[in-house]
Amino acid sequence: MPEFTASGYRIAFLDEGEGPPILLIHGFASSARVNWVSPGWVDVLVKAGRRVIALDNRGHGASDKPHAVEAYRLDALADDARALLDHLGIPKADVMGYSMGARITAVLALAHPGRVRTAIFGGLGSGMLSGVGPWEPVVAALEAEDPATVTDPIGQMFRKFADQTKSDRVALAACMKATRQPIAAEQLGRLAVPVLVAVGDKDELAGDAAGLAAVIPGAEAVAIPGRNHMLAVGDKVYKQAVLDFLARTSPVPG
Repeated sequence: MPEFTASGYRIAFLDEGEGPPILLIHGFASSARVNWVSPGWVDVLVKAGRRVIALDNRGHGASDKPHAVEAYRLDALADDARALLDHLGIPKADVMGYSMGARITAVLALAHPGRVRTAIFGGLGSGMLSGVGPWEPVVAALEAEDPATVTDPIGQMFRKFADQTKSDRVALAACMKATRQPIAAEQLGRLAVPVLVAVGDKDELAGDAAGLAAVIPGAEAVAIPGRNHMLAVGDKVYKQAVLDFLARTSPVPG
């Protein structure tokens, strides 16, 4: 993957296809490849006539992995995404984030409204307002020397995922400590771009899609049937909802 430097950190990214740009921001303990390439999102969006850009967030994938909690403030992660658009000379893009990536997308859209054409929040609904949690068991699971000592089911899920992706668990624990803050409904109510919220209807982590959409003027909500937090990522209902949303709000020219 190519890379660039943002705030002193190496950030890896991919850039494929031609057409209106869409920036993809992955979720916690994931990567551009795990969140977007493997589930088929990059292929689907490229075939739909989009230029697809996706980064590995700090602490993830092929990007630098600082261990300081301060390095993972949401505004810092959002600024990495903004810096990538600058690096590629892209003035404005559609932006889709999943889970933690949805939270980063919201912060990016609020801090740099002129850079975001549309915002898609996947895998995070009303939990964006509440902060989702408690996350202490996840941090404890990531910091545990022996995974066999992890008994919390959510902690077990994230520890297993982190081990499968060969992640830096210290970096992930620092990231978790910094990124779980809620975003106020008043702030989200200031979003002035088209917004789609898509969450699995079996997702016990994210909160419901309608609950988040209700505080954002004009936002659309999609409940992805029969899917939990992990299985919703590559779901065909989710993909079709995104394609339909982009076709209405950010059509490909010609």
